[in-house]
Amino acid sequence: MNDTKQVDVAAAVITRPDGSFLLGQRAPGTFYPGYWEFPGGKVEPGEDVAAALVRELDEELGIRARRCWPWLMREHRYEHAHVRLHFFEVPEWSGQINDHVHSALSWQRADALAVSPMLPANGPILKALSLPRQMGVTDAATLGIAQQLTALERALAAGLRLVQLRDGSLPADDRRRLASEILARCRAHDALLVINGDAALAGGVGADGLHLPARDLARTNRRPDFAWVGASCHDRRDLERAAWLGLDYALLGHVAATPSHAGQRPLGWSGFTDLARQLPLPVLAIGGVGPQDLRVARAAGAHGIASIRAAWTAAGSARSPQRG
Repeated sequence: MNDTKQVDVAAAVITRPDGSFLLGQRAPGTFYPGYWEFPGGKVEPGEDVAAALVRELDEELGIRARRCWPWLMREHRYEHAHVRLHFFEVPEWSGQINDHVHSALSWQRADALAVSPMLPANGPILKALSLPRQMGVTDAATLGIAQQLTALERALAAGLRLVQLRDGSLPADDRRRLASEILARCRAHDALLVINGDAALAGGVGADGLHLPARDLARTNRRPDFAWVGASCHDRRDLERAAWLGLDYALLGHVAATPSHAGQRPLGWSGFTDLARQLPLPVLAIGGVGPQDLRVARAAGAHGIASIRAAWTAAGSARSPQRG
């Protein structure tokens, strides 16, 4: 018989416009003293998780969360309890931060963490926070290779930091050359490149990761050996399989009507929220969305957005935060 207590915890990723987030150091005399964590606390019986977060931030930091966006849910088994951590992004708050429970507070960045150790249940969140908020999915088969590369250069200069090479219909040699050209441009801008559906190509050119189409996700039984691995998902079963494999992100759509899915009913933002809730990995919205939808996407529980056409237009290349 398992007598381990189950505890729900609401945790806040309090972010500033520059992408930094707030961590607190646990005080002496508490569980895991000296470890760093995201602010938050236990959800009381019968209490709404978002309401618990608002209460905890008021009690711990003296601030009022003005916006509270659902993000991830991760589970961790400590020796004393099985904890379910419900992470929310808090990009706006009122009041002056005045800590009441931690030994110290520190604003940090996922790509340059300067404090340690992290509380075990909080550590995996750092990689998720380093995932850029926007993905551009290539469309060289439509645009032409030269125009795709020109559009990519414009988007990278404007701040795009995550690119997926799709274009599986190109001849193999053309796709390999395109992958090398894209990778060189991504490296010049410290951007990530993932290759859709071809592990040999991804490994051969030295890409950052592999993106699994839904059909490949269904027959994959072990996480591929890349730094970044994501998948295209269309329903809850796909999302749960991506989580089970320990993938780094998922794309979910289509959210809005698109020419490529004419006649198919889109999820809409409410449908997206229902499918993406309480998952341990970041989910990006795709299908009829662009950079202008980033804020509404995050409010619906998305980590960010992925786009094909919109990523390569002048409007889609407008500057916007990519990390944090």
